[in-house]
Amino acid sequence: MKYRLSTTAVSEADRTEKIANPGFGKYYTDHMVICEWNEATGWDEPELIPYGPLSLDPATAVFHYGQEIFEGMKAYRQPDGGVSLFRPDANALRFARSAKRLALPEMPIDLFIETVEELVKADSGWVPGKIGEALYIRPFMIATEVGLGVRPSNKATKMG
Repeated sequence: MKYRLSTTAVSEADRTEKIANPGFGKYYTDHMVICEWNEATGWDEPELIPYGPLSLDPATAVFHYGQEIFEGMKAYRQPDGGVSLFRPDANALRFARSAKRLALPEMPIDLFIETVEELVKADSGWVPGKIGEALYIRPFMIATEVGLGVRPSNKATKMG
């Protein structure tokens, strides 16, 4: 995995304040993982990059044909201070099944888990420590081929 760490990460004090009163979908971690796929070469090496906006051509397939999938999963702080994911293999299998149904590329289970684990490792400071709280992770994939035409996209991107 390639790493490009954020130079504008939230300070520990600000992060602690946000975690104390999180609210669902209100705050976002400092990084995201992106992994590109294309028909000719398959999955590229994943890259952990600073969280930020996406730039997509208006003719990108996801906008016109709805080729998009997502998963929802959580990372929990353990009593020893470590962080654990709850059944990431089940999320990876569901992600692959969803991709197949929408004519998107199926991401290998181990690659899906690696991308999520590396993101959680990089942003472990965002995982709350209170019982019953967790960091919500939402991996998604979109068809990123530019062009119109009803057929499976020859490019896709997995993020999250």
